[in-house]
Amino acid sequence: MSDHGHHRHGKSKAGDDVAPSSHAHHHRKAATTTVSVAIVTVSDTRTLETDTGGALVAELLEAAGHEVHDRRIVADEPATIEAAARSGLETQGVGAVILTGGTGVAPRDVTPESVEPLLERTVPGFGELFRMLSYEDIGSAALLSRALAGLARGRVVFVIPGSRGAVRLAMEKLILPELGHLTAEAVKTR
Repeated sequence: MSDHGHHRHGKSKAGDDVAPSSHAHHHRKAATTTVSVAIVTVSDTRTLETDTGGALVAELLEAAGHEVHDRRIVADEPATIEAAARSGLETQGVGAVILTGGTGVAPRDVTPESVEPLLERTVPGFGELFRMLSYEDIGSAALLSRALAGLARGRVVFVIPGSRGAVRLAMEKLILPELGHLTAEAVKTR
């Protein structure tokens, strides 16, 4: 039985067993199948050629049938990070913005502070689950991650670490399975 007391049957888009009568089944059924995504890598040292984390985000999105609308690198400066996130949020056709890098606790790691004020709603479960899954891989160092997600202007925003291992974990375990669902939810109005 699932958490909601339903027997699990069938496969969802994410590959999990989900009963046709379940809450998750109905939400995933309404999910957007292809999402156009803006990718922003936050780094003082990376270029598009050396940005392996951002490249992996793009590769995994495209392999899952999503589109990379834009991919850029910005410096670890609050105003530049905010401007890049805002640009993605204001771009017609973009359904999600994924920012990589700058999520640790070092003084130059300012991505969460730069993005969070733009969010209309946060999705605390994303950061919580990311740290839980990271703990299984890297132990107590997972607590240093300030990964977060939220909704703004009818779009989904993810802030994740820039390392390839963290990118793969966030994308494969959390973002890709829920990207279409969250994007569909983000555009709903009251």
